Amino acid sequence: MNMKLRALFDKTLLKFIAVGAVNTLVGSAIMFGLYNAAGMSYWFSSACNYVFTSILSFFLNKYFTFGVRLWSARMILAFILTIGASYLIAYGAARPLVNLLLAESPQNLRENLALLVGMCFFTGINYLGQRFFVFRTGQERGAN
Repeated sequence: MNMKLRALFDKTLLKFIAVGAVNTLVGSAIMFGLYNAAGMSYWFSSACNYVFTSILSFFLNKYFTFGVRLWSARMILAFILTIGASYLIAYGAARPLVNLLLAESPQNLRENLALLVGMCFFTGINYLGQRFFVFRTGQERGAN
């Protein structure tokens, strides 16, 4: 397996998935609860999910997944930018995609499925951003 591809599929991916499972349970309850039980909008419900779970994610991924102990303003800014970009790309793509594929389905079904698809897109985009932008190690920066 190619070295760059192998770097994507190491122990950090498994730890990221474990952290993601915790965040997914908490975030899904927030997002689907707000959308279905509280009648909030697609964007408000999904945004609340990521605002609340991103704080938890930062600390779990910083210490547990990537083993980073140092603090910097760059890291915090990079994390915020990565979460924001991942969210906008994932949910911005999920909704029109699901609407296109299921145009004849009820809006409630389409938006619930778009929320689910957005979660999947977000996970992949966010992992790449956190791994190679936010919490990259010296080795991944080219240091020896």
